[in-house]
Amino acid sequence: MGCNCGGGARGRATIYRLVLPNGVMRDYPTRQEAEAARQRSGGTVLVVNQ
Repeated sequence: MGCNCGGGARGRATIYRLVLPNGVMRDYPTRQEAEAARQRSGGTVLVVNQ
């Protein structure tokens, strides 16, 4: 029997990357976590699709 795995379409994962003022990058699974970290440390939150 064949695979019924969505017709070969791959899902895309979205991560939220915090870029700190000193150039360090940290990835978070949710925007809420990234925004909380940004408020503590400063920097910019970027949305990254993988």
